[in-house]
Amino acid sequence: MTLSTILCPLDFSAASAALVAYAAALAVGTGAELRLLYVQEPQPVPGCTGLQVEQALGVHRAAAEAAGASRVSTQLVRGEAAPVIVAEARRQHADLIVIGAHGQTGLSRFLMGNTAEVVVRTAPCPTLLVRE
Repeated sequence: MTLSTILCPLDFSAASAALVAYAAALAVGTGAELRLLYVQEPQPVPGCTGLQVEQALGVHRAAAEAAGASRVSTQLVRGEAAPVIVAEARRQHADLIVIGAHGQTGLSRFLMGNTAEVVVRTAPCPTLLVRE
């Protein structure tokens, strides 16, 4: 399988650093471009400014580059996470989506939904779930 573009959506949780390291290793091994994506939901996290988001994306970009990924880009998009991730994968012609799975189960998953699950079901390309 040849990969030219890997899309890696981030949520800036504690597991994001490990997710970026995993995606960067895949990018290094395949020579693919790694595209880090953060989707800012309509109800943003209180106290989280656009500048903080850009800084966090920069930290993850630097970590991916330090891991050896030579082509890394970042992007901030506003909207509902799952549909935006799928739309960006389609728009960017992503060959693979590497996304974190937070292990949400039961009632919380039913009530809140699960972004990773929706992405897996609707993505235009293969999706790799990385557990925390």
